[in-house]
Amino acid sequence: MVQLSSVFAAFCAIYAVSAAPTPLQKRIAQTIADSTAQWEQACLKAGGGQQCNPISQTAFTSLLAAGKNCDQQDAADQMIDLAKQLNNDAEMIRLAQIFVQQPRNAPDSLQVPYCQTAPKNEELNGLFHCQFAGSDFTKFSGDQTGNVPLGLTAVNPPGSCPAKPDGPVPDGVQLNTLVTSPGTPGGNSTGEASTTASASASATESASETESTATSSAAAASSAVTGNSDSDGAAAGNNTGSGGAAASGSTKSFTLSNGQEAQKQNAQFATLSDSDSCTDGESACVNGGFAQCVGGKFVTTQCAGGTQCFALPLVNSAGTSITCTTEADATARIAATGATGGITGSN
Repeated sequence: MVQLSSVFAAFCAIYAVSAAPTPLQKRIAQTIADSTAQWEQACLKAGGGQQCNPISQTAFTSLLAAGKNCDQQDAADQMIDLAKQLNNDAEMIRLAQIFVQQPRNAPDSLQVPYCQTAPKNEELNGLFHCQFAGSDFTKFSGDQTGNVPLGLTAVNPPGSCPAKPDGPVPDGVQLNTLVTSPGTPGGNSTGEASTTASASASATESASETESTATSSAAAASSAVTGNSDSDGAAAGNNTGSGGAAASGSTKSFTLSNGQEAQKQNAQFATLSDSDSCTDGESACVNGGFAQCVGGKFVTTQCAGGTQCFALPLVNSAGTSITCTTEADATARIAATGATGGITGSN
């Protein structure tokens, strides 16, 4: 009897251990649109017009978990490219340098790998993203090939970055609310900054080729529904979209169909909810926010204050793009194509 009691007690102990609840995996996320809101305002102030929002949108979506290791850096390169076109706007460059160091979403609570390709613009040399404070600083997600920033041998303290050398960023917080300076490249990590500069110089040719490919991919992503890249940049300074067609001297053959397609998509978006199934990589407007499909479900980011998500007609090519803007602006852009009935075509 004593032996049976001992065996039973041991069995209960084993069961108690095996039945103990495993800790839930914490998902670290953020309001990604806030990461580029200040840059977009600086861009508009500098005269970037319709070029600002698509680049801003492409950039903040690179912070989603589905983004590749260098998508964030490629987006920051685009931000600086436009800044240089706008008289080397210093504010846009500063904000792009801070953006490239913003932590990315970490659904598995692991550290997000670093880009292993040199940036196109020297202003980004030696800059890399911080990690969120809730990350597991003993592990990285992915294939373990980006566990250290390019040109460095370690990050000390773990989770820090040049703009925030004292440590990681609190979960869900935007770096641009914590710092105003992008910091000193390589200044907080083990490894010499000159190593990074050397790597950047030797990789210039390959980086340019990589950037060209990445830019095309990012542009395709920003025109989510039709797959056409947004070339409205030629209409810089015009916020209604009507000037783009007028600048060409005549109404283009695709102008009206673009407006009607935007109306159709806006009507479809009005029926979507966060729980609807979707195809990975698909973008849409859901409940007024910008949504991207990750893992078969929409991940929605609300637009900046006073704006909401709409499908808009392109001006210089056939197709549409998805953009956060005001309802008045969306209405004006669609009306400028000749399409009647308002944003959804139902009025």
